[in-house]
Amino acid sequence: MALDLFKKVETRKGLFAVEKITLIYNLLTSILILFLFQEMDHPAQMLIDRAMIAGMTFLLMYLYRLAPCKFSAFVRIAIQMSLLSYWYPDTFEFNRIFPNLDHVFASVEQWMFGGQPAVWFCLRFPHMWVSEPFNMGYFFYYPMILIVVVWYFIYRFEFFEKLSFVLVTSFFIYYLIYIFVPVAGPQFYFPAIGDDNVVQGVFPAIGDYFNHNQELLPGPGYDHGFFYNLVEGSQQIGERPTAAFPSSHVGISTILMIMAWRGSRWLFAFLLPFYLLLCGATVYIQAHYLIDAIVGFVSAFGLYVVVTWMFKRWFAQPMFK
Repeated sequence: MALDLFKKVETRKGLFAVEKITLIYNLLTSILILFLFQEMDHPAQMLIDRAMIAGMTFLLMYLYRLAPCKFSAFVRIAIQMSLLSYWYPDTFEFNRIFPNLDHVFASVEQWMFGGQPAVWFCLRFPHMWVSEPFNMGYFFYYPMILIVVVWYFIYRFEFFEKLSFVLVTSFFIYYLIYIFVPVAGPQFYFPAIGDDNVVQGVFPAIGDYFNHNQELLPGPGYDHGFFYNLVEGSQQIGERPTAAFPSSHVGISTILMIMAWRGSRWLFAFLLPFYLLLCGATVYIQAHYLIDAIVGFVSAFGLYVVVTWMFKRWFAQPMFK
């Protein structure tokens, strides 16, 4: 199949939808930084970072005019999507100054299920044949995003910009929730309060504990496994005590499955086993409470409808004439 990656095309001169929504999120969080300036750890650097991201976005738009083609369009959009790795830990810089809410969510979990499913799950199945598939599923999150994005770029390019907008905007909506609803998840909260409290169902409020402490509970399961160590290593490097409720792993992967279903039944069928393992892994490795995963799943459908409407109503323009 001829992709014609570098064939020159007539294209619109302005920003792509995904760039517009990134600039809007950039502006909203910049305003929030100004309001919280005195309380934040390094607000000046965060504002500088945002100015650089905005400048880079407009520079890429200008460079694109010099060589408009499918490949340069892909580069523009891929760079905006890659910036999610910056925007995710950035949520912690905001919510770390607010009182932590894990005690509320752990208490609700205890009330609903009579205990902590995240603890039951990993203690009941510590075996390699359970641990490795779940860790593989959890690690597959970013490859899953890459596969769906590249598939749409190659096979359904007319919907490529919509796909990127839906994914990035959904991430930003989750990130805004994480900023104002500071929940770290069991892997951070349980070590902070101690095993005895967890066993007894006692969940004390810890205030801004995570503003100064970021100890991460080692993942449960078979600790000599290949995928176990991949997940453990990536979490030790990039994880922060933030973004537990709702689970964006579940939410975004569900949106990816919706897009996969709409694009190709074969793609959907290929991704389905990894998706199911990923959803289960969020609770198994204690990254999330079960209610985080449930709300992540339910919210995905609402987000898909709302964000798709936003794209059609405010942002949709043909990428190429």
